Amino acid sequence: MDFPERVYTTEEVRIALELVKKGYLHRLRIKGRSVFKENVRQALKHVKTAGYHDFLRTYIRSIVEIEGLTQLREAEATIWATNYTVQNPIDAASLFIQKASHMKEYLEGKLYFGGAAETRSVEKRIEFLKLLKKKSVNQKVKDECSRLLSQWNESVFL
Repeated sequence: MDFPERVYTTEEVRIALELVKKGYLHRLRIKGRSVFKENVRQALKHVKTAGYHDFLRTYIRSIVEIEGLTQLREAEATIWATNYTVQNPIDAASLFIQKASHMKEYLEGKLYFGGAAETRSVEKRIEFLKLLKKKSVNQKVKDECSRLLSQWNESVFL
């Protein structure tokens, strides 16, 4: 069984969830200009360091450069992102994990947007940053994780 081209109808969501439960992983595709692709690749290195690469590949099929607002396109299992969004690879990596968390809840039939859902996905993002800080051997990465965690601690989400 192939992963559905769209994940929109009840049947498409059912098939996608069944495949995910069986361990399906997407071959993550990056689409955009070369500078965008390079920035995303840098972010993906941090995703791998923190041990979240399979989580991301489970729920996200592609990351596509767009002009406009960065968002998850659930029906496509795709993150639409601006080049600005991926300029800080550590922050971008944490955003990718947050969007993958949204996609997971979408497939599971949970309310994946709004107050409580947003809090859960931000918690996943913070969990990622803490783990990356712990696992990285690069002091600059650790320092940036600390800075981002400090920003999240000051936010209204926590």
